[in-house]
Amino acid sequence: MTRRPYIVGNWKMHGTRAMLSEARAIDRAAQRHMKVEVAIAPPYTLIHPIHREAEQIAVGAQDCHHEDGGAHTGDISAAMVADAGASFVILGHSERRTGHGESDALVRAKAGAAFAAGLKVILCCGESAATRESGKAVAFVKKQLKASLPEAAQLPAELAERLTVAYEPLWAIGTGTPATTDDIAEMHSVIRALLIELLGEEQGPDVRILYGGSVKPDNAAAIFAVPDVGGALVGGASLTADSFMGIALAASEPFEN
Repeated sequence: MTRRPYIVGNWKMHGTRAMLSEARAIDRAAQRHMKVEVAIAPPYTLIHPIHREAEQIAVGAQDCHHEDGGAHTGDISAAMVADAGASFVILGHSERRTGHGESDALVRAKAGAAFAAGLKVILCCGESAATRESGKAVAFVKKQLKASLPEAAQLPAELAERLTVAYEPLWAIGTGTPATTDDIAEMHSVIRALLIELLGEEQGPDVRILYGGSVKPDNAAAIFAVPDVGGALVGGASLTADSFMGIALAASEPFEN
């Protein structure tokens, strides 16, 4: 199944109402690039305002709690972000895993809660520099991804439509230096094989795999040319419409020829 490239902006802890103008500009530009699926995950406070105005882009959340509700001060459930207008949620991002101590088991529980709330899930995985230098990157990512996926009973029937995997090596995030195309190709091939092993031939080949880690307009085309790269999870370069849509344009070019 041929699917549109998926370009997702993760605004992280950036953005007040002043950023709504950039969201509008991204939405307008996305309407001119219909062969690319564009989405942004702003801070919780901007989910509803952007959802209310967006005509083309999808709006998502950067995280959610694994419980439906209760005495969890400061946390937000999957149902709450869906109610605010989010259609997807990013889970297991390395900054959550390292900065907040999130385990694979917790990420798995969050993913199950998100699916139950009707959300799509972008499930992140990736290794540290030390793990890569030790030669254990492939084994680590396979173990992490397998342990972060919900049990079969919690997976929706339309899984290929609702699950996306994002490979984001920790050593490339925010450094300005992405992984080499050879490294990206190797890991995306490994992830594809694992998805087929875990999800079967009907679902595994169709789950999109994104690359994340210092993606910019000037390196995006080379990254998107790598087999099994179905799009990008973009951090800093997603904060302005010009740079973010430059990446989206690079993803759309093979479809324009």
